[in-house]
Amino acid sequence: MNVTRIVDLTHPIRPGMPVYPGDPEARFFPAATVDADGVNLLRVEMGSQTGTHVDAPYHVEPDGLRLDALDPALFVGPGVIADVTGRAPGTPITWDDLAPVADRLAPGRILLVHTGWDAYWGTAAYVDHPYLTADATRQIIARGVRTIALDAASIDAHDDEALPAHHIVAQAGGVIAENLTHLDAIRFPDPLISLLPMPLTGADGAPIRAVALG
Repeated sequence: MNVTRIVDLTHPIRPGMPVYPGDPEARFFPAATVDADGVNLLRVEMGSQTGTHVDAPYHVEPDGLRLDALDPALFVGPGVIADVTGRAPGTPITWDDLAPVADRLAPGRILLVHTGWDAYWGTAAYVDHPYLTADATRQIIARGVRTIALDAASIDAHDDEALPAHHIVAQAGGVIAENLTHLDAIRFPDPLISLLPMPLTGADGAPIRAVALG
């Protein structure tokens, strides 16, 4: 594959960055310095769901697969972008809203739900994002898709503690990527999407460097 374009879909990880309410904050500390030790070395503290990240089934299912047990193929594949921008805060994304891309959903595809909500990153409005309905999620899974990504904090409504969409994806052995950004910068057809996480042993998820390649 001759890659000529790369779009970074990742929020940088930094101290004080936004995190989901109640999650550990990202903190950086110098573990060594050139002056004192001959090298610079950083100690990093953060949660597994920090910034742009993926959820393994174990995030919501006690018996679900953990991150290091997942097939890496779940994290790399052709992207299908569903444009659902311009929605009001907290509104559902239904199967009808995804109809324009329904015929492109198939096994191995990565569905990118473009809400435009990354514009609110770091503000109070970010948490009140659009979300996938349970029915829409089931329809996506029924077409063989096992990876759903979006530019918002969650595929579920922020006040729905039942997390129905999360459970539907997890029970199908799928993964979710959240807090993407710059989906509007993918201006070429048939992007190859990479959402590869750090392979944290036994983890529920991990930060990723999400990119679109064309």
